Amino acid sequence: MEPRIEVKEHMRGGKGHVIMKHLLGEKELNGKCRLYAEITLEPGCEIGYHQHLNESETYYIISGQGVYNDNGTTRTVSAGDITFTPNGFSHGLDNTGSENLVMMALIILD
Repeated sequence: MEPRIEVKEHMRGGKGHVIMKHLLGEKELNGKCRLYAEITLEPGCEIGYHQHLNESETYYIISGQGVYNDNGTTRTVSAGDITFTPNGFSHGLDNTGSENLVMMALIILD
């Protein structure tokens, strides 16, 4: 299966753009997940603060660093960190570093 690359401008109202490499398609996700992708945030780009309803999302940071907004509380994240946003909660991620922030994102439907 060939990954599908998508560039999203101002994702969730964030600055700049997000590069998404979709590793699985709708068929493989089988109605249980909405997204499994490698995401790249270039310096100065972000995923805007947003809420998850009827789903949860996990990030695994592969490289780079940034500031993660966890339901209103911010913290620095870098390679090896894992974040989890449960159903009904909100989050956002800003690449505040000087190199690309690369992560895996998994959205599981409730």
